[in-house]
Amino acid sequence: MKFIDLRSDTVTVPTQAMRDAMYNAQVGDDVYRDDPTVAELECFAAELVGKEAALFVPSGTFGNQLALFTHCRRGDEVILGDDSHIVVHEVGAPSVIAGVQLRTLKSSNGQLNPDEVESKIRGIDIHFPSTGLICLENAHSNGRVIPLSNMEKIYSIAKKHNLPVHLDGARLFNAAAYLKVDAKDITKYCNSVMFCLSKGLCAPVGSILAGTKEFIDRARKGRKLMGGGLRQAGFLAAAGLVALKEMRARLTEDHENALILADELSKIPGIKVNYENVHINMVFFDMSETNYDTDKLVQDFYNKGIKINSAENGEMRFVTNYWVTKEDIHFVIDTFKEILSA
Repeated sequence: MKFIDLRSDTVTVPTQAMRDAMYNAQVGDDVYRDDPTVAELECFAAELVGKEAALFVPSGTFGNQLALFTHCRRGDEVILGDDSHIVVHEVGAPSVIAGVQLRTLKSSNGQLNPDEVESKIRGIDIHFPSTGLICLENAHSNGRVIPLSNMEKIYSIAKKHNLPVHLDGARLFNAAAYLKVDAKDITKYCNSVMFCLSKGLCAPVGSILAGTKEFIDRARKGRKLMGGGLRQAGFLAAAGLVALKEMRARLTEDHENALILADELSKIPGIKVNYENVHINMVFFDMSETNYDTDKLVQDFYNKGIKINSAENGEMRFVTNYWVTKEDIHFVIDTFKEILSA
């Protein structure tokens, strides 16, 4: 059975162009720096985000945690939003890998208050941990794109206090598409950035960590320590190159489909769509008024050839992606209506 998969944009499988590129990739041992395809990907990725160097890593979580591990000393404190992916969905890795503590701030839909960020930077005191890093996220995992003016203010504060800023840019190119800017216009407000090749861009594996050459040199050793020293990784990097060269420009199609999905969902009685957060390819909605069990809904949809996740913190999330067409969306809506009316 062919499934329509709305669980995430991580579910995208490689395009035929990616499969061809992977089959024909020139490879070598990347730990020895001998893989030409990985080298090409890293060079292209660094240029794309306006950084001196880049590093191919296995996943987004790996890239974020490697950034913390590289920027910080053990015992440092990291300032970030309490609803950020690093806090909520990376299984407590900062304490395990980097040995840092997180100083979480209440965000406004993913946006941090610059004044509060500055107020939480530690002074010099024998009793205090040292502030080692500020982390931002754009696009945010709640579906919103953070204004560049907010990033600029926080970056200026960080520079004033001689602190680095790391950007979790898992969906960086979605944010750029929404803002109608170049990715460099976002990443100029951070010292390092992680972005995913497998979220919406259809690459099967991998993310990129980018920053200064000195930072990436240190991160490369950290990657090896963390078990990310892959050997003939060019087969994976080949798909990543296709993702960055061919798939970025079409992300607006996913955004348009998400808006159609949001509009159609809002017409179903008992469903409240969070329109304020429909910036990219994610649609969040509350269906509690329908009194329908969301775990049962997952099974009902599955029986109809549709994969979804159950509610998290009372909200459902549908995510459009390359393999979800407008026709698929209307089938999903018709199926939803049929299930609720049964």
